[in-house]
Amino acid sequence: MWDNKRGLSTGATARNRYTIMMRVNRTIKYEGDRVRGFGKEIMSVSGCERLQSCIQCGTCSGTCPLSIYMDFSPRQVMALVRADFKNEVLRSHTVWLCASCYACTTECPRQIRITDIMYALKQRAIQEGIYPKRFPIPVLAKEFYEMVRSQGRITEMLLVMKLFYKTDWLAALSSWRLGIGMMRTGRFELRPEHIERRAELAGMLDSAGNGAAKPKETA
Repeated sequence: MWDNKRGLSTGATARNRYTIMMRVNRTIKYEGDRVRGFGKEIMSVSGCERLQSCIQCGTCSGTCPLSIYMDFSPRQVMALVRADFKNEVLRSHTVWLCASCYACTTECPRQIRITDIMYALKQRAIQEGIYPKRFPIPVLAKEFYEMVRSQGRITEMLLVMKLFYKTDWLAALSSWRLGIGMMRTGRFELRPEHIERRAELAGMLDSAGNGAAKPKETA
């Protein structure tokens, strides 16, 4: 079809509108994007000290079975952490897709404990509440920890309900048959479970986590 006012076909007009409205994201990183000291903070965590010796060979990315699904490869994450690009790393999906198979750590020619670095980044992201919004893995980790801290045990039914509510509650509708079946067989306990002396456990976790017991909510 032809737009007489503009002298363009309606298809061309639609494409032009799409081009104008299309969001363009900056991919180049500048000095101002860095959070100075972040790399040193991660390298001060036990197990992460050898990050400075990374030679960017890419062995970790080549051995990772999930790297094809990551927004940053493991090699890129190591470089970003060392260069103090805190927000880029903590907001990425990569650290949450790590399966903790330790293939990267085993094959690293510099003996860098890459999986431990990924764990440190996960903990930092939860503490600061800047993990990817509604991404199931960090939400599950946070809710699991908080339930253990407050009750001493996990009640699977409540944990799953919280996970669906904070990520994709519509997904629960497609899983209702599975849930009913698990309740019938006693796999899902409706009554919350807990241990005695829960305050003592919470105190131990607070001390071990150095404040990690009170993570911030993601924005």
